[in-house]
Amino acid sequence: MKKAVILLSGGLDSTTCMSVAAKEGYDLYPLSFDYGQKHQRELEAAKTIAQSYEVKEHRIIRLDHVGGSALTDSSLPVPDYEGEDEIPVTYVPARNTLFLSYALGYGEVIGAEAIFIGISSVDYSGYPDCRPEFLQAFQKVAEEGTKAGVDGRVMAIKAPLLYLSKADTIRLAIDNGAPLHLTTSCYRGKEKACGTCDSCILRLKGFAESGLKDPIEYVSK
Repeated sequence: MKKAVILLSGGLDSTTCMSVAAKEGYDLYPLSFDYGQKHQRELEAAKTIAQSYEVKEHRIIRLDHVGGSALTDSSLPVPDYEGEDEIPVTYVPARNTLFLSYALGYGEVIGAEAIFIGISSVDYSGYPDCRPEFLQAFQKVAEEGTKAGVDGRVMAIKAPLLYLSKADTIRLAIDNGAPLHLTTSCYRGKEKACGTCDSCILRLKGFAESGLKDPIEYVSK
């Protein structure tokens, strides 16, 4: 069986990626990261989602955070949605670069053919590491910076949601039978999603545009 590393956060997008990899026939090797988040809710969700797919192995990697983000720095509160004019304070410096680097190393060890990452350049918060340019640059890193790449066994960095709206991502997830009821998207990490942070607003917008009902609970909608 061909193998794929999945960057699994416990959210809607990464879970949809897991469903795509499963449908494409990959053995699933999800990676999740404890990078100093203010809450553990997304990691608990990732564990449950991985178990639901009966994956070969699910690893959680601990990273010391560098601060500078409302998701990791206790001095910076998570703001309500403020529009898309500038990169928000919820951006975590170099997060996807770090995650993909670990995935690349892990992929070499297990002999993976692909790495799946759930980034979108359509309905997103304006993070620079969610753009096609970033993905193309990291694919070059995979080709030039690994033994696998030099030996001609390049791992494909797959971002199946890159050009999908959130509504289209949700439809894809439903078509693939992804367990969206197990996912969490809220930056505040409470039992019920806040419904007002960037991530909640994008998720709610996607469900509204898809005509489908969000299976998770919110404080308010």
